[in-house]
Amino acid sequence: MPAKICAVVPDSIADELNIKSNSELITVNGKTLKDYIEYKYAVMTENLEFEIKSPKGTIEVYEIEKDFEEDLGFIFESAIFDKIKPCANNCIFCFVDQQPDGLRESLYVKDDDYRLSYLQGTYITLTNLTKKDKERIASQHLGPLFISIHTTNPELRAKMLKNKNAANLLKELDFLKENDIPVNTQIVLCPTYNDGEELKRTLNDLWKYKTILNSIAIVPVGITKFRKEKLKQVTKKIALETIETVEKFNKKIKKNIASVSDEFFLIAGLEIPEKKYYNGFNQLEDGVGSLRCLIDDFNKRLKKATKCVKEKKEYTIACSVSASGVFYKFAEELNKIKNIHLNIHPIKSEFWGKYVNVAGLITANDLINQLKGNCYKDVIIPSIMIRPYTQEFLDGLTVKDVEKALKVKLHIQQDIYSTKELFELLFK
Repeated sequence: MPAKICAVVPDSIADELNIKSNSELITVNGKTLKDYIEYKYAVMTENLEFEIKSPKGTIEVYEIEKDFEEDLGFIFESAIFDKIKPCANNCIFCFVDQQPDGLRESLYVKDDDYRLSYLQGTYITLTNLTKKDKERIASQHLGPLFISIHTTNPELRAKMLKNKNAANLLKELDFLKENDIPVNTQIVLCPTYNDGEELKRTLNDLWKYKTILNSIAIVPVGITKFRKEKLKQVTKKIALETIETVEKFNKKIKKNIASVSDEFFLIAGLEIPEKKYYNGFNQLEDGVGSLRCLIDDFNKRLKKATKCVKEKKEYTIACSVSASGVFYKFAEELNKIKNIHLNIHPIKSEFWGKYVNVAGLITANDLINQLKGNCYKDVIIPSIMIRPYTQEFLDGLTVKDVEKALKVKLHIQQDIYSTKELFELLFK
């Protein structure tokens, strides 16, 4: 299958050749590529020939000379050019299974592809690896991989993933250890299933793979109002117990290899830990330490900020309920500065239900319904609300749709771990 190009990097080779978005990369040096990994290997040469199919359907061959490691500048729609390896599990906590009908098609795709794990940090379960997959992982040393562990108890894992192959986890981890493939691991904590003593067992079992183990992230199960199968929510008591279990484990092994996500501390009513807790922030994308990064970055910039702004600046941050406490503290400090007025407006997830409180799942309709009636003119939202390389929210509405409905200007903060763009708006 061709590799679909959704954009090109400015001033790159592709840009200089006037290759347009929505084109397709057909071959490189006569070879059809299966994924972005093969692409990177293929273009590492000084003399290159590649075929492009334009949006109008015409095919053109390009022959170029370039620096050995210089990239062509394509941004692909997907890192997988052939068929994505599908998930063979039916996990009791699967988020895809608790979505309503009518959302964009890509949200219903269940992938379990080791290539996406290597390239993009998506989690895989190791239940569908073929002999050929393993040979490629070993020969190309594709790591780190991000592994969904959940439990090392074979019977329990097979039950939670509803797949008998899930019981073979330790065997698959042995293969990765033998081939020195580093891993970051994840445990989705489901109360009464893999918490308590089962969590202790899992942590201890994982430490046997310490030569390849970069991190262990524990995140609470996400429950939407569309869930058919009943699961218990992580309560304050369970959050406190889990935090304590992880702290005792780290103390025993004398290394902060395991961390719970920010949500656990928020549920427990505790302060976000200091930087040293996160051991290099290996799992930011899983919400482990993202608030600490944001807090530290804010404090650093606030120290350098001027204490007076010449013109009046008023902005509203539309944030998740879970992160609102942090943003209220930011606003408290910034509003002490003359001519700055920062509003904080937490957005409840009416679409998904009361147990979903993260920014990445906020819909355009939730923004519109909860912001309307206010006199806001400039609203700041994090880019995680928007589908990458598009202007679309989860429910299909666009940035322009929201701006038109609310008569506001939306400011998209691209770096969700930094307050740089916020300070630029306020102090420019």
